[in-house]
Amino acid sequence: MSHINVTINGRQYRMACEAGQEVRLLRLAESLESRVESLRGKFGEIGDARLTVMAALTVCDELVDANNRIRSLEEELDALRDVRVVAADRARATQIAVANALNSAAERIEKTTQVLNRTIGGGVAIG
Repeated sequence: MSHINVTINGRQYRMACEAGQEVRLLRLAESLESRVESLRGKFGEIGDARLTVMAALTVCDELVDANNRIRSLEEELDALRDVRVVAADRARATQIAVANALNSAAERIEKTTQVLNRTIGGGVAIG
């Protein structure tokens, strides 16, 4: 565990974090501090606790919006995957149908060739 000092609403707090997460924690604290400062600029001195709560609520609001957007994008991605699967299935079915049609045409051509060879050559292949 590492310990760092962060400043929120003008006050220093000693925070513990996992090793390697110090920079992230500092950035998070800076983000919250800038929100507090922004709210202070809008509303003036309305009390430290109230400013901090308002900043936290702002972050929570953005988090809820982001989670809703993520959920929506995941649903859209699932729908696109379903469309892709259907398209791939159709493509396979089309390939099979085309292959069967070509095989059938080749068989008909072969039978026609055999009939023509018997008719024209009296059963002897012309070469």
